[in-house]
Amino acid sequence: MIPPMLFNFLRWLVVLIFLLPLANWIFRSGSGLLTHWRRYAGLGFLSVFCYNSLQYLALHTSTAINVTLIAASMPVWMLLVGRLFYQTRISSLNILGAFCSLFGVAIVLSQGDLSRLSGLRFLPGDIYIVLAAIGWAIYSWQLKFTVKPERIRHDWAALLLAQVVYGLIPSGLFALGELGLSEQRIQWSLPLLGILIFVAIGPAILAYKTWGEGVQRVGPTLAGFFANLTPLITALLSSLLLGEYPKPFHVISFFFIALGIWLSSKTSREKAITSIDR
Repeated sequence: MIPPMLFNFLRWLVVLIFLLPLANWIFRSGSGLLTHWRRYAGLGFLSVFCYNSLQYLALHTSTAINVTLIAASMPVWMLLVGRLFYQTRISSLNILGAFCSLFGVAIVLSQGDLSRLSGLRFLPGDIYIVLAAIGWAIYSWQLKFTVKPERIRHDWAALLLAQVVYGLIPSGLFALGELGLSEQRIQWSLPLLGILIFVAIGPAILAYKTWGEGVQRVGPTLAGFFANLTPLITALLSSLLLGEYPKPFHVISFFFIALGIWLSSKTSREKAITSIDR
């Protein structure tokens, strides 16, 4: 076991090491790292520190099903943040799409028997994943509209490294505080090192790169719907790796999640056409 705050700090420290050879030029004078420090500090605080730290805290204080189900509310928060701070319109198709997407996640988590979810109990730690989802929604909208077209913006490694540089500051402070208050200590081993490298390359570097590109191309709202494919893909991979074939509820779940994505993308296309006509 490893304390959640320390795990988050070490994860992003490994990311920093991997990114330095790719984008160390951001530390040179005139790169924009210091000039626009508020922008990158805000992005780093929301993504590197808040989102991941709150997720790890939630997993330590709640259940995996609770965390996954609450995280499936991401499309809702994307819609609300867009409406409150960026004056985007929420259509009936958006609302229906969010409901379909959440329903699809509920099907896969309950393995096709929604009555199983009746036994769920909300735990104090569930608030962490709610805050993480809200923070990620704000981060995604800021990534879309507050990152100006400068050199760092056009280099995905530089953009991520700029966030990591500032995000490691609060992450490190909270990790130190956690070590001072907790009796739990890290036990180094090769499996732990392998896990840190995996979460640095996969769920951090590759995931953040593709998420940033996706948000720029289709917008935060539609990207949020795609995030709900994660529990379905996880369940399918688990079934395949364990030698089990996908079950009917996987198909039903995929149908509703895909329907939610389609409804949201239909709204996005209509908005794009309206903008062109104007």
